[in-house]
Amino acid sequence: MLVCILIAVILFLIFLRLYLKSCVRKCKCNTSLVGKVVIVTGANSGIGYHTAFKLAAKGSKVILACRNENRARIAIDKIKNGTGNSQVTFKKLDLTSLQSIRDFADNVLKTEDRLDVLVNNAGACALENKYTTDGIIEGMQVNHFGPFLLTLLLIPLLKKSGPSRIINVSSLVYLIGFVNLKKINEKRALRATLYADSKLCNLLIQQEFARRLKEMDIVINSVHPGIIMTNILGEMNPFFEAFLTFLCWMSPRTTDDGAETVVHVALSEECGNATGKFYIDCKDTFVLYKARNPDLAQKLWEVSENVVKDYL
Repeated sequence: MLVCILIAVILFLIFLRLYLKSCVRKCKCNTSLVGKVVIVTGANSGIGYHTAFKLAAKGSKVILACRNENRARIAIDKIKNGTGNSQVTFKKLDLTSLQSIRDFADNVLKTEDRLDVLVNNAGACALENKYTTDGIIEGMQVNHFGPFLLTLLLIPLLKKSGPSRIINVSSLVYLIGFVNLKKINEKRALRATLYADSKLCNLLIQQEFARRLKEMDIVINSVHPGIIMTNILGEMNPFFEAFLTFLCWMSPRTTDDGAETVVHVALSEECGNATGKFYIDCKDTFVLYKARNPDLAQKLWEVSENVVKDYL
């Protein structure tokens, strides 16, 4: 009897895995990006790299915004060789430093005439539960406060280049996230909890961005790239790592697959006419009220703006 149950469970898991793999969709947009400028943060590896590669293949100038220059240079060579596009460059960006974000934005505003797409891809899950030199919990700074500041600083160029797009790489893990504005910069007992909270912040803050950018010809949307084992995860608790490995096996997506929805939101006509949306497998997806609560979104904006005010 036990053997039969075990076989049934294994067969069910295999069937579910095949079904989930069939759900992976490819971006079918043929839009040319010749003459356009795109920034992809964290683009030297993983989903960010494949996003940069695919957008470069469409003819755009792509700026890899990364912390590690050596890894970025290697990625640039691969993208240039693979796409034949020579307009792929590097600019240093360290999201753990608000000054680095300010310096990066100043450089972009000084050297670029336009910015058509900003992809806030860089993020981390298993960062140490510590404060940065800016006095912000590292995971929250990398995943929320840093991208928030970067986006704010680049709005003038995005507005000038309109219609333009902002894309945030978020996650379905927002479902278990919680935003307590009074404790947003406090340490969490579990690092995974901090990650979930920051991903919920991504979705909330985009609602306020969408409202404020409505008249600027700028749209902002988020994506869930899928459950994928990338270096964003860093070092984790062995039990959590084992569980995540199982989830990744169940949803067999590559980092290349993960970039598809990002590229779809960057290119498709549908997404150019939508704002404040959340896309999964290239489809607009319903989000819980806690991720689109307008009052909470506005209050989160005010708190976030106060945290980064010295660099605005």
